[in-house]
Amino acid sequence: MGLIKTLLIIGIIYYSFKFLARLFAPYLMKKAMSKMEEKMRNQTRQNTTNDIKVGETIIDKKPNSNKQSDKSVGEYIDFEEID
Repeated sequence: MGLIKTLLIIGIIYYSFKFLARLFAPYLMKKAMSKMEEKMRNQTRQNTTNDIKVGETIIDKKPNSNKQSDKSVGEYIDFEEID
């Protein structure tokens, strides 16, 4: 009798979870999609609000000019492949 009762409880829990998932899954998916859509909208809004004129060149980072070549390495030779 205990085995049947345990299997019955497990079956009821399984089917009730399955039923509730079918009820609430569309709502949860819609909610998740709206959050992702809002996040994407905010990201595109941030990218378009920059005050950049058409044709303007923008340099974000100044390149390091203090690099010196190491003379111990040797000379660079450009080899060509011969057929």
